[in-house]
Amino acid sequence: MTKTNPGNFFEDFKVGQVLRHATPRTLTEGDRALYQALFGSRFSLQSSDEVARAAGYRQSPIDDLLAFHIVFGKTVPDISLNAVANLGYADCRFLKPVFPGDTLSAISKVIGLKENSDGATGVVYVRSTGRNQKDEIVIDYVRWVMVRKRDKAHPAPVTDVPALAEAVDAKHLVAPAATHFKGFDLEASGSPHLWDDYAPGEKIDHVDGSTIEEAEHMMATRLYQNTAKVHFNQFTEGQGRFGRRLIYGGHVISLARALSFNGLGNAVLVAAINGGRHVTPCFAGDTVFAWSEVLDKAELDGRTDLGALRIRTIATKNLPCAEFPGPLAKGYAEGVILDLDYWVLMPRR
Repeated sequence: MTKTNPGNFFEDFKVGQVLRHATPRTLTEGDRALYQALFGSRFSLQSSDEVARAAGYRQSPIDDLLAFHIVFGKTVPDISLNAVANLGYADCRFLKPVFPGDTLSAISKVIGLKENSDGATGVVYVRSTGRNQKDEIVIDYVRWVMVRKRDKAHPAPVTDVPALAEAVDAKHLVAPAATHFKGFDLEASGSPHLWDDYAPGEKIDHVDGSTIEEAEHMMATRLYQNTAKVHFNQFTEGQGRFGRRLIYGGHVISLARALSFNGLGNAVLVAAINGGRHVTPCFAGDTVFAWSEVLDKAELDGRTDLGALRIRTIATKNLPCAEFPGPLAKGYAEGVILDLDYWVLMPRR
């Protein structure tokens, strides 16, 4: 009997199955510094202990997306080691801040299955939950991933696709407890624009571009302990459809979030991801650009210091966003690689 882990194939999953993922991960200041080195995020709350303490935190929290990627990485060996592609996200909420010294672990439940028409792959839907060392839920989300079958002749399961809400209701967004953002330091943040200054329908070209380097992508996925073969193994991927390794979709999300600082500099917290789609593959050497549209804004119950903005960020490769390329009547404009719908929290006047 082999002692190595070949990963789960599509036929190994059952609706209702619970997967407890290995390797809890203690985050450190080194993780924070490496994440900033990889993506260049400049949000002041995650960069400065002094800014964070002024807002009521004991210290600067870990970037929300770094915590997300760490939890995501825990799930890969059990869910997407044999993935063709990660397809999307929904109903993701960030429920508690994560700090250096916190230990994150993850558990997932299979909530849906659908075999593809080619009979060689299928889509697996899971709800994954990340907890800290106090067993408090810090992140909870749904994702769906296309996974290879071990045996094409294996009978297809009964199709069971979960019904998912279009967006997280604003009343379910969680603002960090015991914090206060009135008088947020706008010199430190580098942006004068607060929640009150944004309006639904507004579009923002984030202007800057960031080229993905192979070494940076490899380092980032290792940082998250993401072991998906499509990201690491050029020997196998060189014989595949694209002939090269795919960039982890979360890498593009983090680049787009970092780029969004130019125009959304006070969007200090990600509160939820309503939905996300990796439209086309991205590879090392591609330059990522991004633009955002304000879809909605909402007040938060019991908070006059913070408001929520629902943002749709479109990322492109090798295509500046001055013309706001994005969804068409059918499909997407050429060059679009990411369509991400999410809620951010921003200080109010």
